[in-house]
Amino acid sequence: MDLDKKIDLYVDGLKLDQFDINFGIKIDGYTFNPSIFKKSGTKNYLDYCKKILEKTKNNPVSFEVIADDEDNIIKQAKILSGLSNSVYVKVPIVYTNGKLTYNVIKNLSNENIKMNITAIFTIEQIKNILEPINATKNILSVFAGRIYDAGYDAFSRVKEINEFVKSNSSCRVLWASPRMSYDYIAAIKSKTDIITMQPEQILKMKKFGKDLEQFSIETANQFYKDAKTSGYKI
Repeated sequence: MDLDKKIDLYVDGLKLDQFDINFGIKIDGYTFNPSIFKKSGTKNYLDYCKKILEKTKNNPVSFEVIADDEDNIIKQAKILSGLSNSVYVKVPIVYTNGKLTYNVIKNLSNENIKMNITAIFTIEQIKNILEPINATKNILSVFAGRIYDAGYDAFSRVKEINEFVKSNSSCRVLWASPRMSYDYIAAIKSKTDIITMQPEQILKMKKFGKDLEQFSIETANQFYKDAKTSGYKI
């Protein structure tokens, strides 16, 4: 299966020692968030961002602000944006109290700061913040995986969002928080511009197009070998 050039593929949460992994497919960018930094044991936020930028070869990189008020988000966004022209500043679409970050988005857009507007779950959220950024190439990250987690059909919702965004702006939609490798195909079918995936999900895409009967045999062999080596008896 030819997977290249149908959608931009970003790696989510790549560690510093993983940039040499051969994923078998072109990587177009990188995304990170504070939770990923915490899991990696990062102590100094900005220093770690700088180390990542040494690895990313001028490809787009999304780093997230860590404030929850307008003034500090804007201040942090300017600092992160100043690290490199390849940086997209991740700004949540809402504060922790649920209020839209509209003024932040408008102000940063006026400053020509590239943004990855994140934690988006509904088309209504996008409709309410799109006007000040409709002429930009900013990224709108829709959390498809978490929408699925909530029991909703993320595919149809992202497809609807894509149609609206493409009809009303130059912004790009990103399929975020995928739950399996097949999300790559779903994102393409929904006409999403970008998908970000964890390294192990991308590596599993090497199995795309695998003969399913052979896969069945390999699976039966795996279970049988595990049973034999365990010494189990019935």
